[in-house]
Amino acid sequence: MKSIAIIATIFSLLFSTVLITNNSIFMKPKASIYDISIKSLSGEKIDLAKFKGKKILFVNTASECGFTKQYADLQKLHEAYKDKLVVIGVPCNQFGGQEPGNAMQIQSFCQVNYGVTFLMTEKVDVKGDKQHPLYKWLTQKEMNGVKSSSVKWNFQKYLIDENGNFIDYYYSITGPMSSKITKQL
Repeated sequence: MKSIAIIATIFSLLFSTVLITNNSIFMKPKASIYDISIKSLSGEKIDLAKFKGKKILFVNTASECGFTKQYADLQKLHEAYKDKLVVIGVPCNQFGGQEPGNAMQIQSFCQVNYGVTFLMTEKVDVKGDKQHPLYKWLTQKEMNGVKSSSVKWNFQKYLIDENGNFIDYYYSITGPMSSKITKQL
């Protein structure tokens, strides 16, 4: 009888940490993306929970990168899908030192050159020892429950669904208006 109880306990633990959906197995995320704290470029706390009900596209950005022109398409995506998508730019200086500016310089650059009105966060590390908790969640299966990745370069994109679940990530070469992204919207 003890062995049956032990087996039942094991199955109970397994099913409390694993979700089975459409014949695919996903780990249950350890933390909610909505609980992660990050600030805007202006230093105000961003409440990610206020975006429940909309998809979120996080993009690590840089002002002096070959992919910087993607700001224009990120703005188009923001405008075209604003009722169901929140675009959030996350400045990072870890790839070739291509985001050297301070918050005011980054904000001005984005507005003047690309008319950016979508939300921009504080400048953070997206990898390494000082990786921001947001990017720990986005890049670690143990945190997001779906898959692990590493941020390869500026303008890598991470898509989250309306309930805060990880959908997928897209390398820099995938443009913001790509059907790979827009078909998810």
